[in-house]
Amino acid sequence: MTLTRFAFVKAQWHSDIVDRSLDGFLQQVPATQVDVFDVPGAFEMPLMARDLAATGKYGAVICAAFVVDGGIYRHDFVAQSVVDGLMRAGLDTGVPVLSVSLTPHQYQETSHHNAIYRAHFVTKGREAADAALGILKTREALAAQAA
Repeated sequence: MTLTRFAFVKAQWHSDIVDRSLDGFLQQVPATQVDVFDVPGAFEMPLMARDLAATGKYGAVICAAFVVDGGIYRHDFVAQSVVDGLMRAGLDTGVPVLSVSLTPHQYQETSHHNAIYRAHFVTKGREAADAALGILKTREALAAQAA
């Protein structure tokens, strides 16, 4: 597989938890191949993902956010909008856009829950790296067959 750059977009809402996904991603992909971008929250990720994918610099764009019920709005609406936007960014640009966006129904801001989700985001970051590498490997194989 050729050396590929990856864009990793992180929402800063609950960054103490979300940033762990980058830790997991970097367990599978060298940091020298990853450009990191912070956005205020999950809702800003699809636009950033689309813009990064459109540059042609990245083999994949990975986006991470933690969308919880804040009592003011329905978090499921935000989460669905974000995932739909990320999918559209990938389909519109032809660049894989992967989501590490978690939306727990029973999150409480306690040390116990925070520890659970920090660990879970590390796992999800590793899984995103595996998925990105797998997609790129398959696409390279398809391109080689077509040549």
